Amino acid sequence: MDIKRVKDYIYWLYYQYLLITCSYVLEPWERSMFHTITVTVFAMVVYTAYVFVPIHVRLALEFFSQIFGGQTESTV
Repeated sequence: MDIKRVKDYIYWLYYQYLLITCSYVLEPWERSMFHTITVTVFAMVVYTAYVFVPIHVRLALEFFSQIFGGQTESTV
């Protein structure tokens, strides 16, 4: 791909983001605060999913394996 096309595509995606969130009507300082809060919330969601989802999946698998007659570790 051409570098200019990639750059135009990224600008287009950013413009779509501004339109969807209606942040294009904000003043520059308000827009930077909005972006900061949005990125912070997104980072916290990703971190929480990375840390806690595997734990809950493992616990759910252990729970359902005990319900459906799987052997526990102590009997193996």
